[in-house]
Amino acid sequence: MKELAGRLTALDPDAGAAVRVIAYFDRLAEARAGVEALVRGAAVLAGAPARLVDAERLVRVRVEPDGTRRDSDLPPDPAWPTAALTPGGVPALWLERTGAAPSVVDAVILERAAGVVRLVLDRTRGRAPLDDPALVETVLDATAAEPARLHAARRLGLDPAAPARALATPQGPPRVLPGSREAGPYADRTGVGPAVPVLDLPRSWAAARTALRFAADGTAHDPGPRVVHADDLGGLALLADLVVPGAEPPADVRAVEAAAADAPWMLATLHAVTATTSLRAAAVEAGVHHSTLQDRLTHAEHLLGWPTRTPQGRLRLHLALTLRRLARG
Repeated sequence: MKELAGRLTALDPDAGAAVRVIAYFDRLAEARAGVEALVRGAAVLAGAPARLVDAERLVRVRVEPDGTRRDSDLPPDPAWPTAALTPGGVPALWLERTGAAPSVVDAVILERAAGVVRLVLDRTRGRAPLDDPALVETVLDATAAEPARLHAARRLGLDPAAPARALATPQGPPRVLPGSREAGPYADRTGVGPAVPVLDLPRSWAAARTALRFAADGTAHDPGPRVVHADDLGGLALLADLVVPGAEPPADVRAVEAAAADAPWMLATLHAVTATTSLRAAAVEAGVHHSTLQDRLTHAEHLLGWPTRTPQGRLRLHLALTLRRLARG
């Protein structure tokens, strides 16, 4: 490898430097070097401070180019060259270099260092156990003592100084995730609570349960969004306090149910009208010709007893479909 690096350097200095970087981190990996040693190697090779932040596993390491560790709580500069620990993941390793385009060597340093750091963290710390039911129950319990909730959050791999959110599904146990992590993909209806400080997770859990009531199955019998974020509900969330699940539904909901029993296409068509900005867009959403949609709406309005093509009528229809979800047991 050393001979190859020398030959490449004579032809292309960047290529030779890249080979030496790869060989350097290979040696650190073989020696089972720790995370700090890997970050130090990146800083020394790059001649710039290197920083590693893995919020899920509570790892924060920053090393100066002279090899001195000097951590910082300041947020990374978006202009710094960066790399994720996993493909498509969030940035986790930075070289604190600004004012110039990232070099080929910087890119190799980041990619190689991030790959070895990931292996070390997976070996020594594993993945955050965000599905431990007892710990999740503790962090979501507003009656639990704060020290107990903070301890459970740390055991789950949550950073007490970073936001987190709760997720609710119809059958599965509650989940908690770091606020920066995407929750999908979703296998079921899901309510997503807002990102809040760890000690406020009971509030996020309550909001997630409310959001779940607004989520639909995404089927012909229950068309609509399968995932609902509490942050997106706004004033609609107040409706959840007015409708008791399993109670006698309002008159407009009964009218929608009667219309749905008349034709298998009814609910999907009505949802398309409320979920799009125009009747032509609704026709595309429903998968029918514009004239067919008009005929369907004429029939639907006869069954419902109110117009669906006026602003007031669409609002009434949207509320009826929403109340229908809230009223289910």
